[in-house]
Amino acid sequence: MKEISGGVVAAKGFQAAGIRVGVKASALPMEEQTGEGKKDLCMVLSDSCCSVAGMFTTNQVKAAPVHLTREHIAFGYGYGVIANSGNANACAPNSRLHALEMCRAAAEATGHQPEEFAVCSTGVIGQELNVKAILEGTPRLVAALHADECASDEAARAIMTTDTVKKEIAVETMVGGKRIAVGGIAKGSGMIHPNMGTMLSFVTTDCAVSPAMLDRMVHEIVPRTFNRVTVDGDTSTNDTFLVFANGQGGNETICQPGEDYESLKEALMYVCTQLARKMAADGEGASRLITCLVEGAESEKKAETLSRSVVGSSLVKAAMFGADANWGRVLCAMGYSGASFDPETVDVTFRSQAGEVAVCRMGSALNFDEEMAKKILSQQEVVIHVLLREGSQSAACWGCDLTYEYVKINGDYRS
Repeated sequence: MKEISGGVVAAKGFQAAGIRVGVKASALPMEEQTGEGKKDLCMVLSDSCCSVAGMFTTNQVKAAPVHLTREHIAFGYGYGVIANSGNANACAPNSRLHALEMCRAAAEATGHQPEEFAVCSTGVIGQELNVKAILEGTPRLVAALHADECASDEAARAIMTTDTVKKEIAVETMVGGKRIAVGGIAKGSGMIHPNMGTMLSFVTTDCAVSPAMLDRMVHEIVPRTFNRVTVDGDTSTNDTFLVFANGQGGNETICQPGEDYESLKEALMYVCTQLARKMAADGEGASRLITCLVEGAESEKKAETLSRSVVGSSLVKAAMFGADANWGRVLCAMGYSGASFDPETVDVTFRSQAGEVAVCRMGSALNFDEEMAKKILSQQEVVIHVLLREGSQSAACWGCDLTYEYVKINGDYRS
């Protein structure tokens, strides 16, 4: 398996596009006319029918596009997705009608059926969607579809909200003796907390796989990738992860677990892990990515629980912002995680590109070089390594530091 270019259009038979239609009411007329400014409407489309699987927010308050997409992919088939940024179409007037209208517009412009499209929205909650701009812009969006490398870039940027960087990746691997590709895009910066977060992620592959096997893979992958990201403790109303597999890679269709199943799952796992890490690194106002790796646990579930508690701790996140080697906050976060462990067997080490420093052994403080620790914690990615000494299982979760900018961004998000 190796990384390749192309993102969400790296796989055969997929096209994408992203344009600006002026979803937000604050859009300037000139921007609407010229197409300048932030893109806010995208489509990913296959030229043949796909197996489709997805997972969605666990929030009891779910946006209309989430409900409708779940209905549309219930039988496991479809052609693509239409998505907008600038408005979540959640808890808003006419939200289901507007989601349906987006699917109908996509279907009419492409010659498919409305139920063959997924629909996603992201942005502010509780305000009626400017669906008129979307419906008028959809024919232009479809006309802009293409499979060049920049297509993925356009689509990725069109679903960004407070994201500061696009998030895309693609890999190539062998399945059943055929070379297949898996690529994806994602958005997510704030309201990120297991399970999933205010994230949208669309992944495509030209591998042939049945809807049932694809759904099984998705349910194995998401708990170990997107559900291990936390930025701020808030779970959104719109989280959606979708995988489209059109089978144009030419492999024999994967209809049961086995070597081919594991090969595709490995590629999907890699793509989703990298997208999850990109979201954590781009947390609202973040200056560094935090990875907590817990090893030596008696179960993977316990390791995940402890790791998630550490990266989700506001005090740990604040210490990381200040490059302060306050390892006591790590143990404290582990202690209220709900997972049982013996604190007197725990080691804690901080690592980064600048080196590593052991700060705790067997639950007690170690003498360490504070200046070296500060240098290590000042890098763009910091790893908090925790050793438990009770078993052989491990898990890593991802988060980011907590900065002044996070409060500034969310203090006036609606404006």
